[in-house]
Amino acid sequence: MLHTKVTALLGTLSLLLWGIPASGETVFTDQGGQEIVLSEPIQRAVTIPIPSASMFIAMDGGTSRLAGMHRLSKSAMKDFLLGRFFPEALDIRDDVVGEGFMPNVETLAALDPDIVFQWGSWGEDIITPIRNAGLRVALFQYGTQEYLEGWISMFGAVLGKEEKARTILDWHQNTRKKLEQEVAAIPQEERPRVLYLLRYAAGLQVSGRDTYNDFSIALAGGENAAREAAQFAEVNEEQLLLWDPEVILLNGFEKGVAPEDLYTNPKLASLSAVRNRRVYKMPLGGYRWDPPNQESPLMWQWLAMVLHPERFHWDLQKEMTEKYLYLYGKEPTHQDFEQIFQVAMNGDSLGYEKFLPQE
Repeated sequence: MLHTKVTALLGTLSLLLWGIPASGETVFTDQGGQEIVLSEPIQRAVTIPIPSASMFIAMDGGTSRLAGMHRLSKSAMKDFLLGRFFPEALDIRDDVVGEGFMPNVETLAALDPDIVFQWGSWGEDIITPIRNAGLRVALFQYGTQEYLEGWISMFGAVLGKEEKARTILDWHQNTRKKLEQEVAAIPQEERPRVLYLLRYAAGLQVSGRDTYNDFSIALAGGENAAREAAQFAEVNEEQLLLWDPEVILLNGFEKGVAPEDLYTNPKLASLSAVRNRRVYKMPLGGYRWDPPNQESPLMWQWLAMVLHPERFHWDLQKEMTEKYLYLYGKEPTHQDFEQIFQVAMNGDSLGYEKFLPQE
């Protein structure tokens, strides 16, 4: 039933309608409702949405067709897993945008890509310059699992990797279905209040209702403490005290921000999450696990184990090894797992010993 529902949602949202007509062309509809026709799989692409570079590499199993990416995409590779798996990725140009997601048209023209992937929900100002340069643009929308599944299908279509896309989609949908079934048995009063801090050092900002973090928290058996706040709300410490979250998730974007920063902050000492040492830095694998990406099912499982250590006992490292071999053709090491799980930061938080790498 869930699979049918997801498929219907994909159609309703006009995420991806793709196929291979008799002519050999690939035809799909991007998330801006634009039909795109390719006579053959692309050979050069630029990805501007930040999670999309790692997804492109995962779908293609390499970097040879990725000509450019956002600089923040590369920051999740340098000194991290994907940079070790594919060191050549660090040489890919990352000056394809200026401020925010505004395209650097001169760089794009020099790269001469077959297609440029761009956000479709941030206004025409970041799209029109690319089209005016005579380049093909495919648009993404952000914020739901259904949109994410559209990204995966779109990459499968443009790369000629439809079978791999279907396999990844099956993994996402099956993991979601199993979690929904298991979490349904958890009484409401046993679901902890969880707060995702989108920003901490650079001013407090949380993920409120209708965000991907809100979705993930619910899927893993928690209640979003900021459920009544706006999507990405700026708040103060007094508001955190009123919400009194039992678990706090620290974003993976602010490098160096760690649970210890909250444990030693006297203004937050009375928070349940601080008193019980249930603050956790989000993992970073092939990409940061906070936003939707190719590894999201692994994040859901990790989070369910954090929120309900007595209920969920998956061998997550075994699962990750299998999935990384499929996604990237590489196997993570003991040291890789330590870094992915942010053991240096999370090691002293409650119950984190289950994530310590096994030899």
